Amino acid sequence: MTQPRSPTNEQHAVARLEKKFEQLGRPAQFIVLVAGVFFFFGIHNLLQETMMSIEGFHFGIMLGYMEVLGVAVCSYLERTYYAKETGRVAPMSAYPLLTFCLMSSSSLSNLALNFINFPTKVVFRSCKLIPTMLVASIIHRKVFSSKEYSCALAICAGLVMFAAADWKLSPTFHPVGLTLVSLSVCADAILPNAQENLFRMGSSRLEVTFFTNIFTLMVMTVTTLASGDLIGLLQFARTSHTLRVYMLIYTFIAYIAISVHMTIVKRFGGVAAVLVATVRKAMTLVLSFVIFPKEFSWFYVLGAALVLGGLTVSSLSKMEERKASDRVKNSKESGTDLEDASGEETEKMLEHTESTQTEVSSSNSSWSK
Repeated sequence: MTQPRSPTNEQHAVARLEKKFEQLGRPAQFIVLVAGVFFFFGIHNLLQETMMSIEGFHFGIMLGYMEVLGVAVCSYLERTYYAKETGRVAPMSAYPLLTFCLMSSSSLSNLALNFINFPTKVVFRSCKLIPTMLVASIIHRKVFSSKEYSCALAICAGLVMFAAADWKLSPTFHPVGLTLVSLSVCADAILPNAQENLFRMGSSRLEVTFFTNIFTLMVMTVTTLASGDLIGLLQFARTSHTLRVYMLIYTFIAYIAISVHMTIVKRFGGVAAVLVATVRKAMTLVLSFVIFPKEFSWFYVLGAALVLGGLTVSSLSKMEERKASDRVKNSKESGTDLEDASGEETEKMLEHTESTQTEVSSSNSSWSK
């Protein structure tokens, strides 16, 4: 009979950290997590723009490759040694669509940095709401509320303003960059829906994260070898020790940032996570202009305000609708008063539909980047 393995020193250390964190009050926990989100996503975005600003660095697509590599390795380690998960629930046939969407989302958004500046990429990557509404309207004949249409209109206006400012002021601007980042947003809009099908089959978040990223890593390795980008980056990195350090940190920090963000979703709910994500994106835009000076236009400010404001109002509105729907459903099933019905299902839906790639992939995911 096989004896269970005793916990390792690393597991004991993690358990001690978790115990100390649990001993903090909820306000202190929230402050620590928000600081973690700002710090790790900030470092991720800073490194991304720093590497793209290095003379001779034209490997935007490899930023996506590094993110996928980091998520694949970290999710494997967490799944194997922390969650103790083995095997696979979802069939192999479920992963080609996820692989294509993740590869398109990650590769195209980072490739776009060769043609547009970083703030424009951040703003456009935030706008998954637009293709989602278009798909629902065309395919499912869904009619949205006036508030949702107003938010979509505000976001579109903000995107136009941001693109117009970039077109006028950025010397590296090219319309193909907007095309690439827009296609990446469309792929990113499909990804959570495809993931949700796997969650319904009983797959865990770690299972979906690991297999999606490991298959994407395999495909991207082949394509970047064929294009010469992988070999080109390795040869270029040999010329700079600093760049190698940047690449190493960048590869793994996205997973840490996404994990901290998901902890906020689990512990404090979707509303808090949406507000934190909005402030973080605003901070990213401000730091980008401060640390990497660019030509400035008030169109950037107004465009960012319209986009981030529209996204925040839309996200909060959707969560209120889901909570109201859950209350009615729970009331009918249990016969309890509407005010006592639980909203836990909302947070579960948020957790399940969270994109595995960040922001970063952010991020960074609608939350991540």
